[in-house]
Amino acid sequence: MTKGLVTVFGGSGFIGRYAARELVKKGWRVRVACRHVNTAGDVRLAGPPGWVDIVQANIRNRESVDRALEGADAVVNLVGIMFEKGAQTFESAQREGTKVLGAAAAEKGITRFVQVSAIGADADSDADYARTKAEAEAAVREAVPTATILRPSIVFGPEDEFFNRFAAMATSPIMSVLPLLPALGGGKTRFQPVYAGDVAEAIATAVDNEAAAGKTYELGGPRTYSFNELYDVIFSTIDKRRFTVPLPFFVAKPMGYLSAAVWRYVPPFSWGFLGDPPLTADQVEMLKTDNVVADDALTMKDLGITDLESVEAIVPGYLWRFRDYGEFHKASEA
Repeated sequence: MTKGLVTVFGGSGFIGRYAARELVKKGWRVRVACRHVNTAGDVRLAGPPGWVDIVQANIRNRESVDRALEGADAVVNLVGIMFEKGAQTFESAQREGTKVLGAAAAEKGITRFVQVSAIGADADSDADYARTKAEAEAAVREAVPTATILRPSIVFGPEDEFFNRFAAMATSPIMSVLPLLPALGGGKTRFQPVYAGDVAEAIATAVDNEAAAGKTYELGGPRTYSFNELYDVIFSTIDKRRFTVPLPFFVAKPMGYLSAAVWRYVPPFSWGFLGDPPLTADQVEMLKTDNVVADDALTMKDLGITDLESVEAIVPGYLWRFRDYGEFHKASEA
């Protein structure tokens, strides 16, 4: 006996895989809606046979959204991008796509709706990412007033794009010659990293708990760090002696514009062969503001989630692969 069916848009991504497991734990069947079903096969392992299904859907295409919502009792929207590429723009994927999904859910009478946004979402922001996240929140609330909005800080876990990215940078061949990494704005921006498993628990709780309807929660981990402190965690974990160089925002932003343009429009960069852009102007803009839970915000604790995983407990468990001799590498003497 199940509680019903939850359609998770963007469920094949980093957080989606964790969310599917937590939803199944709470008794929900899960339908994972994603653009490329060939990338989502492993998500079926989140539950027993028949509990997790995968369907093709593009959040920008109303017909495919309607198909994915057929028979659903709840919906979770995890769709989001960190940089623009081709038709995948912040406006289309985050704002317009969410409008399509909200309208479709409202038409089908779905009132359990969880919108995963981000700390820093702000309709007045100069960063397109943050602005469209806020516009997506407004679109959801207009269509489904009972929607729950979750705003996580940076999310960490084995598949993350934060600790893994900077660990890869710190161990790149050029670092053996010039062991310097940029600290944008002097590395003073503060973050409150939250574990992907804890975010997934918040998502499942929000779907399950009617008391969360219509509310906004900010999700942060057990402590805050400056950017430089997170660098220290990475360097210590991978046992590499690296140094940071302050990079002023006014210098970094033009670099971000150039990098984003090259990765978006110039082959083979735009084909994805060379990974993600190292920096975008949007990322620079967002780093001007601390990414921590606001003092007056509803938090994980208000969702009943108090036992949070820390960076120190989780990150060494997957960054060991960046050490010279792997998991059993003996750390050098301080």
